Amino acid sequence: MKPTIGITMGDAAGVGPEIIAKALQNPSIYEQCHPLVIGDAKILERAVRITNANLTVRPISNIAEAEYQYGTIDCLHLDLLPADLPFGQVSAAAGDAAFQFLKQAIELAQNGEIDAICTAPLNKEALHKGGHLYPGHTEILADLTDTEDYAMMLSSPQLKVIHLTTHVGLIQAIEMINPERTYKVIKLAHDTLTRAGKEHPSIAVCGINPHAGENGLFGNGEEEEKLIPAIRRAQEEGINVSGPYPADTLFYRAVRGDFDIVVACYHDQGHAPIKVLGLEAGVNITVGLKGGIIRTSVDHGTAFDIAGKNLADERSMLEAIRVAVELAPKRG
Repeated sequence: MKPTIGITMGDAAGVGPEIIAKALQNPSIYEQCHPLVIGDAKILERAVRITNANLTVRPISNIAEAEYQYGTIDCLHLDLLPADLPFGQVSAAAGDAAFQFLKQAIELAQNGEIDAICTAPLNKEALHKGGHLYPGHTEILADLTDTEDYAMMLSSPQLKVIHLTTHVGLIQAIEMINPERTYKVIKLAHDTLTRAGKEHPSIAVCGINPHAGENGLFGNGEEEEKLIPAIRRAQEEGINVSGPYPADTLFYRAVRGDFDIVVACYHDQGHAPIKVLGLEAGVNITVGLKGGIIRTSVDHGTAFDIAGKNLADERSMLEAIRVAVELAPKRG
């Protein structure tokens, strides 16, 4: 049975509606899954006109009404925005609507009505103006699912990376790493790929220091203190994990196929290799949410400067939907 992927529109003043319309022109999406747009049908109809897409928007008020036929976009219509919402402008209405679209998607996922969430970008300033004081999507998802232990995973067609730390300074990131966090992220990687149907996924942990410390030659024993105890604990539980490995060769080995996923210690260590492989194919994933909810996202922002001009590239959205299908927990 095809998974149902809930696609949230994000900030409707940005490129989200356009990249959704462009992506859903691709028949392969309907071969892989049942796509359900959660947003505003009026805005989506405008995006279809702007992108010259040969598609019809079908507003629905209940997911049971969805038909998932190629050529028609099923849109769970929340009717929160004016049809003439200005492009490229920060607005409280668009910020609040982006939050409500995501909240609806989370409720559908919690009820088992959709199998994964795929998000178009939101604007943090608009989100705050709309009364929702979160740094971004990930924190909303964690809060509304009552989740404390979660992680950011990045995916490209050749490489998957999961992070021990993300949006903190480098010194603080290293201070934050401890065996418990390392173990939890290794287990999140294992559980996520296992639920997605990958048997005994191979996990590699990246070192913190150059050459992964080279037995104490570089650094102050961070690998021995913060990483190795967690790797051993996971191994004792039967998880297929190894390391720590030097970062300068590990990502090459992972792209070659030696490992299914890499555990990166800090933001740039994991982000740089993914971005080098191609910005248009990068996907941001939140894993570890309660209930096993998977959320994927395009790896770019709202692009207010080009919104409404039919210039937005849909490749990251196509990849985000593909990864949502790949990682959606398999039923039965």
